[in-house]
Amino acid sequence: MAATEPLTAERILRATEEVLRRHGPAKATVVDVARALGVSHGSVYRHFRTKAALREAVTKRWLDRTSEALSGIAADADRDPESRLRDWLATLFAAKRRKAGDDPELFATYSVLAGEQGEAVAEHIADLTGQLTRIVAAGVDAGAFRAADPEATAWAVFRATACFHDPAYAPEWKTPGADADFAALVDLLVQGLRA
Repeated sequence: MAATEPLTAERILRATEEVLRRHGPAKATVVDVARALGVSHGSVYRHFRTKAALREAVTKRWLDRTSEALSGIAADADRDPESRLRDWLATLFAAKRRKAGDDPELFATYSVLAGEQGEAVAEHIADLTGQLTRIVAAGVDAGAFRAADPEATAWAVFRATACFHDPAYAPEWKTPGADADFAALVDLLVQGLRA
């Protein structure tokens, strides 16, 4: 990055991600981030008051990438709720699998950071279950789904599919039967929701 490029929060977060990739969460410091940017660590602290705030922001940024990929599906009222639900679940699984497979070191780093950043993770889960709630509620309104409480139903669907999006299960996503297991679970959930 050019030294003349303005120091922005986004630039700091990109550099932090690279430092985390290189050093891991245990050894990455604000000084390392500042060094990568060619600035003083005080300059980084002007954007992020503490190391914890920087780590939370980079974790939130990472989690938001998944939420953003799913929000368009959840909001697409022109599609029938069943196909939206299927696509949403498949996109979530694919996004998590891609993160784990494309850059396993960074995925492991973010898994550690997510464990430290309870608030960012809680917000992420609330966003995802909120998206699912909108899909389930749309299905109920259209007469396609049966659910007395769309929010509770969305939470149940989210929990039932945890083995396909919770990072703790990442090693299982590479197994030969993972896609078939995922398809069977989604079929079962959709059949249970149908009115």
